[in-house]
Amino acid sequence: MIKGIRHIIFDLGGVLINIDYSLTEKAFIALGIDNFAEIYSQLQQTPLFDELEKGNIGKDDFVIALQKAAGKEIVAASIIDAWNAMLLDFPLRRLQILQQLQLHYDLFLLSNTNEIHEAAFNKILMDANGIPNIGVFFHRIYLSHRVGLRKPMKEIFELVLNENGLKAEHTLFIDDSPQHVAAAKAFGIQTIYLEKGMTIEHDIFKPKEK
Repeated sequence: MIKGIRHIIFDLGGVLINIDYSLTEKAFIALGIDNFAEIYSQLQQTPLFDELEKGNIGKDDFVIALQKAAGKEIVAASIIDAWNAMLLDFPLRRLQILQQLQLHYDLFLLSNTNEIHEAAFNKILMDANGIPNIGVFFHRIYLSHRVGLRKPMKEIFELVLNENGLKAEHTLFIDDSPQHVAAAKAFGIQTIYLEKGMTIEHDIFKPKEK
């Protein structure tokens, strides 16, 4: 563990919850949208996903946009299920690590997410572990769609630091996106880039060898 740390900011997807983006593509293909990868790529070039993640549009607007892009009659619930297919599980060891860290550090969650996924990942947590929401593990959570900002915008890092009186040099940020890590480093925040194949339980917060 890096020395001098008093506060830890965690990313969510790929760090705490396992995700597989390909499952969402497969789910949309199963709905008859064979060119989902093309549609997704085209829509990424529009503000749709950014606007969803910043909370500027809601679930209904998002569903309508995908229905129009697909050019097919697809019920909203099926689109929501397909969009959530990428969300997998919270390994128990990761949740135990958060509980242990709470005793020694101020913990924060900073995630680019949306209202659809927030409802889904909290349901996963409740169904598997009886835990009502991810917020129980953190001093404070910052979800992009709730605060109207997303990583790697400098303003969202300023928000977390300033609202909680955190000193950058005493703060650790853990994320699996290099551009987000770079943005945090620009503030003097200490960082760990969780590269593909790495996990917090095997590569960062490993049990002490006896």
